[in-house]
Amino acid sequence: MNLLNNILYDMVYHSTPLILAVLGGLFAYKANVLNIGLEGMILMGAFSSSFFILIFKSYYLGIVLAILCTLLVGLIFSVFAITLKSNFIITGFGLNILVSSMCTFILKYKMLVNINIGYLVNVNNMKIKIPFIGDIPVISKILSGHTPITYISFILIIIAYIVLYKTRFGIHLRVVGESEGAAKSVGIKSDRLKYIGILIGAVLCALAGINLSAERMGLFTDNMIAGRGFIAIAAIYCGKGEPLKCSVYAVIFGLAKSLAINLGLYAGPISGLFEIIPYLMIVLVLFAVSSSECRKTKIRGIKNA
Repeated sequence: MNLLNNILYDMVYHSTPLILAVLGGLFAYKANVLNIGLEGMILMGAFSSSFFILIFKSYYLGIVLAILCTLLVGLIFSVFAITLKSNFIITGFGLNILVSSMCTFILKYKMLVNINIGYLVNVNNMKIKIPFIGDIPVISKILSGHTPITYISFILIIIAYIVLYKTRFGIHLRVVGESEGAAKSVGIKSDRLKYIGILIGAVLCALAGINLSAERMGLFTDNMIAGRGFIAIAAIYCGKGEPLKCSVYAVIFGLAKSLAINLGLYAGPISGLFEIIPYLMIVLVLFAVSSSECRKTKIRGIKNA
């Protein structure tokens, strides 16, 4: 039972930054922009939040500055990809490398192995214990004892769905993604909507980074993002750009990460092998989704024939 509780708690724990990155990437995806720069944006949020909290000794100022820095990364991506019409993939990879290199350089310049803000941020005090639920076995590990951004991330799933499917902005954004020429013909400013979609994603990626470093660890280490931005892109494609489905895939990948960590504790010398579970899960899920799509396409072809 104790192992099950740990797995369930860590599933939510590791799903949070993925859900935020997925929702952030969705807004650009709906506008037909592949935001490969999610990885770099999450990294910027994680690094800048810890760095500014260390410099200014203020948690909230660190969060605000982290969001602004990540917005700057999103703006750079937007200028190159939307205004200058550069390739989305090359631009995104370039930003990922730039942000990663910048973080490494600053750590080396400051002669730091990592940024430890544990003495400035009490991580345990951030965990919210929900009354009554905290005493229920199993369920308490899913619903209680998490940090504020964790709860915000799950609420944002519903908000993202409403914004994308129930508001004028969301409808216009999807029209731009489905047929930009048609959108322009009725006066929709497609470039502006693409900018907004990318910048919304930057804010959500900043929250993902803040959750990873400042909120739940009180520590930033180089390359701590570990491909979460790319996992988010995989979840978006598996869920076909639908907020609820994509979030479910994010939770599945969070479960894989949880299993890798908790089972690794009992594996002894071969515990390192369990680190491949999340990435193996991505390959298997993508294979299953692709196979299902091919099967459906063949069935449609037979019926049409």
